[in-house]
Amino acid sequence: MTMLIVGVLLWTVVHLVPAVAPGFRQNMMDRLGREPYRGLFALLVFGTLFVIVRGWQIAPEDYVYALGPWVRPIGLILLIAAFFLVGAAYHPTAIRRLVRHPMLIGTILWSISHLLSSGTTRGLVLFGGIGAWAVLEILMINRRDRGYTKPEAPGIRGELTGIFISGIIFMIVLFAHPYFAGVTPYP
Repeated sequence: MTMLIVGVLLWTVVHLVPAVAPGFRQNMMDRLGREPYRGLFALLVFGTLFVIVRGWQIAPEDYVYALGPWVRPIGLILLIAAFFLVGAAYHPTAIRRLVRHPMLIGTILWSISHLLSSGTTRGLVLFGGIGAWAVLEILMINRRDRGYTKPEAPGIRGELTGIFISGIIFMIVLFAHPYFAGVTPYP
């Protein structure tokens, strides 16, 4: 369990640096250059993901609670919303005009969905930890940036393209989930 906890904490620290210490981030970009900094950041993120995945694999699967099969439809609805929110973070959409942090809100919905269906200690650490990070990240970014300028309204073509791509990615992840997570998310 220790490795999983360390992985989630490392994920949190790596992702909070830009929000909590923008001066440090800018200093690193000035020293390394924009692209090398982004490469280093991506390498750190992948490193934390490796620690999280390995920690998940070796952590005991002790059950804390079981909510029953009625949570599956709720979980799927939350996951669908999460995928569309995360997709909206990558291009101008109507969602981005309504939601300031679509990727982080999508992450919170992903976390809640998984907490509903995975009542294990390792599930609480992973999904609860990532969800808590997303809430903290929103608070830190809002404190750092204060105001919010809504993006321009997208055209219908761009909106439909984003919805289509998010839907396709959701379906791929849904059907691949048993192979990479070992759990079937659908009845």
